[in-house]
Amino acid sequence: MAQPAAARRVDVAGLFEVLGRNVERVIQGKRDQIHLALVCLFAEGHLLIEDVPGVGKTSLAKALARSIGGASHRIQFTPDLLPSDVIGVSVWNRATSEFEFRPGGVFAHVVLADEINRASPKTQSALLEAMEERQVTVDAHSWALPRPFLVMATQNPVELEGTYPLPEAQLDRFLMRLPMGYPGRDAEMAILETHGLGHVGPDDLQPVATPAEVAAAADAITGVHVAAPLRAYVVDVVNATRRDPELALGVSPRGALALQRAARSFAAGAGRDYVTPDDVKALAPTVLTHRMLVAPEAELRGVTAEDVLERVLSSVAVPRAGG
Repeated sequence: MAQPAAARRVDVAGLFEVLGRNVERVIQGKRDQIHLALVCLFAEGHLLIEDVPGVGKTSLAKALARSIGGASHRIQFTPDLLPSDVIGVSVWNRATSEFEFRPGGVFAHVVLADEINRASPKTQSALLEAMEERQVTVDAHSWALPRPFLVMATQNPVELEGTYPLPEAQLDRFLMRLPMGYPGRDAEMAILETHGLGHVGPDDLQPVATPAEVAAAADAITGVHVAAPLRAYVVDVVNATRRDPELALGVSPRGALALQRAARSFAAGAGRDYVTPDDVKALAPTVLTHRMLVAPEAELRGVTAEDVLERVLSSVAVPRAGG
């Protein structure tokens, strides 16, 4: 009974609105992407923003970090970046004759992992424990990360020179993968018009929420109701991906949990205390496709994870209202 009471006290939809308006001062013509980034934040997940250079990936991450206040760090991933640069390192203090821990860039409420796929796989894997367990272990000692803790990673398409594909274990830690896409014509005209005198950049934004408010909203979202038939629908969808002959790897149980968490956050952002099938279907592409591995022979035929998921969603029966 405590969770629904918390849900009534915290205005999650109001926080969505305030944060969304603030970020939109910097990112124009991308309301859907901003809203999905907020869904990820309040679901306490991590976001992978993928697209070509110059479409606002880094600006979105920085604007969201500024909007919620708290500590934010930017880590520029490069081929020579070391794991200790990300998580920290123990150094010998001659004055105390002891090792002391110096935190790395991951110790912040919002961590911008810029161009994450330009670092080596060894450095990429340094984020695995931090993203899943929200702690860092160095020399057998563990340090907790702050709450909220959000990794917003940007990556360029793997076809571009100097990139390393993220391993499946790393991709599975991201709640969502979100393509930015090019702005529409009107939005791009507005960008050209406003750029220059009076232009608002991410560093010009003032916080409109606190980390404590975000954490309280995340707690409240766990009280959003998911009916048993809807949970069964999520399980049926992920099971269908595991049986699909065109996939070498289907969605893991972590993916099913991620879809439920994201759907709760999406519903709370809309001012509801219950999840609908439309919430699940709307979020499935951004939550599930990066967890699906297309079989090589299907990939040669041009099949994509998005194609498979679309077919799965059309084949799995949607629960009816009241059923």
